[in-house]
This record gives sequence, structure tokens and C-alpha cells, in this order.
Amino acid sequence: MIDIPSSQARVLIVDDTPINIDILCDILGEEYDLQFATSGEEALELIEETGPPELILLDVLMPGMDGYQVCRQLKEDPFTCRVPIVFVTAKNDATERAYGLSLGAADYLIKPIEPDTTRKRIRELLQRKG
Repeated sequence: MIDIPSSQARVLIVDDTPINIDILCDILGEEYDLQFATSGEEALELIEETGPPELILLDVLMPGMDGYQVCRQLKEDPFTCRVPIVFVTAKNDATERAYGLSLGAADYLIKPIEPDTTRKRIRELLQRKG
């Protein structure tokens, strides 16, 4: 297994609410190279321009293209299908989680985000991916 140093891992945060992006940046900014997008469409364009990140934190409820649609598209593309996707949502519903996981998501984080748990889960996913 290749161990990607966390300082080099690029993480894409996709959320239509700037405060949520700010919170995740505060939690993860010292450990990872962060990118962000405020819509599903913007995230897909960014990935096309810069290449796939090592991990994506993806809000479920966004106007236009929602997180489920973005996940489905990324998992169908051979270029991005292996990128771990973590849904970030305020909806703590077992049916929603099961649906997201069936689309290929690696994990779920429930808002409000707990900093230590978030760091630990992302670190574990990146180590598994390596």
C-alpha cells in the first residue's frame, strides 16, 4: 500500500453554502491541499481541468445537480471512479445513507461536522485508497 502523505493529498469540498466550506477548510486546511466548488457542475468542471482529487467531500442537497447526481456521474467515469466520495449532509436518515452508499459513496458525515471524527475518517479513507 502506498501511503500518501496527508500534506500532499488533494481534497475537493463541494457545497453550495459558503459557511459549510469554511468550516471544513478550518478543520482540514492544515493537513490537506483543499479545493472547493459551490455546485455539482462546478465540481465536475474543476475535476476535468485539474484532474481527480484524492477524496471528495460532497453535499447532498444542492440546487441544480445534487450530490447523488454528481456521485453517480463520477462513479460511471473510469477517470474518477476510484476517488472516495464522502457525502456531507444534515439528513441523518438510514434510507438516504443506504441510497448514497449504493451509488458508490465511501462514507457519510452528518452536519454539524465534528472535527476530530472528520479528520479521522478522512485520514482512514486516504490510507485505504493508497
